[in-house]
Amino acid sequence: MKRRDFLGAGALIAAPLAGCDDHGAAGMPKPPAVAVGPDGKRLLPWQNWSGYQHCLPQDRLTPASEDELATLLKSAPAPIRPVGAGHSFTSLVPTDGSILSLRRFEGLIAHDATALTATVGAGTKLGALAELLQGIGQALPNMPDIDEQTIAGAISTATHGTGQKLGALHSQVIGLRLVTPRGDVLDCSRQQNADLFDAARVSLGSLGVITQVRLQNVATHKLKRRVWFEKFDTLVERFDELAAQHHSFEMYYLPFCDSAMAISIDPTDEPVSPRGPEQDNDAVMQVKMLRDYLSFWPWMRRRLMNLAADDFPVEEAVDQWNLVFPSSRDVRFNEMEYHLPREQLMATLRQVRERVESRHHEEFFPVEVRTVKGDDAWLSPFYGHEESGSIAVHRYHLEDPLPYFADIESLYQPLGGRPHWGKMNTLTAADFAQRYPRWGDFLALRAQLDPEGRMLNPYLKRVFGLE
Repeated sequence: MKRRDFLGAGALIAAPLAGCDDHGAAGMPKPPAVAVGPDGKRLLPWQNWSGYQHCLPQDRLTPASEDELATLLKSAPAPIRPVGAGHSFTSLVPTDGSILSLRRFEGLIAHDATALTATVGAGTKLGALAELLQGIGQALPNMPDIDEQTIAGAISTATHGTGQKLGALHSQVIGLRLVTPRGDVLDCSRQQNADLFDAARVSLGSLGVITQVRLQNVATHKLKRRVWFEKFDTLVERFDELAAQHHSFEMYYLPFCDSAMAISIDPTDEPVSPRGPEQDNDAVMQVKMLRDYLSFWPWMRRRLMNLAADDFPVEEAVDQWNLVFPSSRDVRFNEMEYHLPREQLMATLRQVRERVESRHHEEFFPVEVRTVKGDDAWLSPFYGHEESGSIAVHRYHLEDPLPYFADIESLYQPLGGRPHWGKMNTLTAADFAQRYPRWGDFLALRAQLDPEGRMLNPYLKRVFGLE
């Protein structure tokens, strides 16, 4: 019996025993009311993927060229905020000024078959980028598991996959073009505008707008993905061994289950054996049903979760790289992810587990654990580290995430954890200044490129200590 079938059966068995706990959305922000702008035109509301972030911008910009973009950056209603696919959970985008889309800056611009490099439009989504690269015999060394983000949005927030020898997406960038709020068009690389290159690779959209990105890729290849369950304590003990052994490795702690899920990905020459239909979305919702139905009987919830984990067969699939890394994420959520000293990762995960199961019986989303190689981008959460570990917690999009996230976040502060820039956190400008060695250099460069603060919405002003 497949895991979704088993969990579904368990949920139906439990339905007559349903508890009455309230897991509603108290305290959740409300979308803005429809309004009319100064010119009499109806303003169109914007919200992010999870529905948590909202705004009612005065203008929506979709420039078709760098010249048009340069003009808009100088003249459009501020604050001007670039938007990709809306997969950031922080308030990076909301503005009452202008939202700027790069959807007309897409596609392959140039490539070098010998050097395995490719230049692409900054508005290209990762899924489309992967197909383009596969078509020219190239591959990204690593990918996140969501491929809906634009390449500019992904690198600007330090989005990453997993693998202790694999860097985040921005570490694969060897060149980029930036249009500044003053209308200057600047090419950046290690050889040209080197400081700006180190700042712009992870810039939160605060230095200007990236229009194209040059990537250092690898040759196309096949990957083997293996998924299995293992007792939580055993998997924690083996985590370092597995992370070193595999090209890409991650684990998922399932709340109120004695087992955890492991996923490894490795290059292979084995024949193609596709993954088959996605099951993760159904499984998450069925675990939610167990949470809802068995809120008064947590022992039964754990028993059913353990039986489902014990019943889970090892899954293996082989396919082209671009069909192995990404997974569909149809169940919406909000997320907090922190990057921690690698040597503290497993001890901290044990603390997270204890806190979830002692204080947060309402939680059902898996907790994701990954490793990432360090790099030298100034605002990279991995700056100056040989390797980092990450722990990501999630909350269903219709439920208030803040109390849960704040409780878990307190475990990370003594470790000097750095949050993912696109995911929720409560750090202040003083915290960031302490945790990022080049923070002052970044702020000075930002002030030089955008002295009027045209790219700064209220959230970024708080982050940079400008309020």
